[in-house]
Parts: sequence; structure tokens; C-alpha cells
Amino acid sequence: MSRIAKYPVTLPTGVEVDIDADQLTAKGSLGTLSMVVHPDVVIGQEDGKLTFAPCESAKSWALAGTTRALVQNLVTGVSEGFTKTLEIVGVGYRAQVKGQTLNLSLGFSHPVDYELPEGVTAEAPKNTVIVLKSADKQKLGHAAAEIRAFRPPEPYKGKGVRYADEQVRRKEAKKK
Repeated sequence: MSRIAKYPVTLPTGVEVDIDADQLTAKGSLGTLSMVVHPDVVIGQEDGKLTFAPCESAKSWALAGTTRALVQNLVTGVSEGFTKTLEIVGVGYRAQVKGQTLNLSLGFSHPVDYELPEGVTAEAPKNTVIVLKSADKQKLGHAAAEIRAFRPPEPYKGKGVRYADEQVRRKEAKKK
């Protein structure tokens, strides 16, 4: 049984939540996000807190816990936003941001141009660091995974694109 659904989501100041029959919309300083709510989950709003309760079916507790986590991500996204940092390791590997396009030099014979999705912004404080920002946690994670997939870190020299907090397992080179 999920215990996550038992904890309410507190709404920070400046965040408004509208609950319809199957739609939840959160409005804040960073934008508006919405999600579809499963009919087996009942959401209640009182005193600046959202509570989650399941219906009678067996999988309702799991759905209530999942819905609570997704709603918490919506509320955090529209109030504070999310960031993900990518590091580029390798000689000659670098990144530049031009508008909504991320230009990457990753050791290929051609530069890689990645068009950022709607709602995701990028900064390159150094030419080997990319900082992605968004209010939508799912879009942010997907964009970061796509950028990392161009050149994932390899285990022998560690070259490639990695998350800032990622530990790359290194292998020993072949011996004679």
C-alpha cells in the first residue's frame, strides 16, 4: 500500500490550482501546467493543501501515490522550476547556445544542432557545461536524455556528455 498518497501537497503562495472532473491545472509565476487525473483518484483542496484519496479498487492506492507525486512536480515546476546540468568531457568537445538551438561539437565530422523543445531553455556558462531549465520536469528530463544520447560517456577514457551528478564506471585498458 502506498504511503505517499497520505501526505498532502502544500501550495506555495502565488500558485493556483483548478480541479475539474478529470483535469488538474496549476498556474504560477513560471507558467501553467496541466495533467489528466485518473478517475480512481479523488483530489480534495482545503486550506492551501491538496489531499489524495483512492476509490475502492485494489490499484487505487498506487494510482493515488503516483498522482500525488505528479501533482507535486507540477506545483514545484510552476513555482520554482527545475534545472539539469550536463557536463561535456573530451578534447575539442564544446557547446554553444543560439536562441532555441544548442550547437554541440562532439568529435563527429559534423556539428550536432539540437532544437530545444517548447518550454525548455538552455545556458552554457562554460563551453563544457550545459544548464537546462524548465517548469515541466518530464520535458526537461527527456531533453537532457536526448542530448546525452548524442555521445554517452564511454568507460575507457570517460569522454562524452554526462549528467553533473553522474558517476561513470571506468574500465581498465587492455593489457599486453
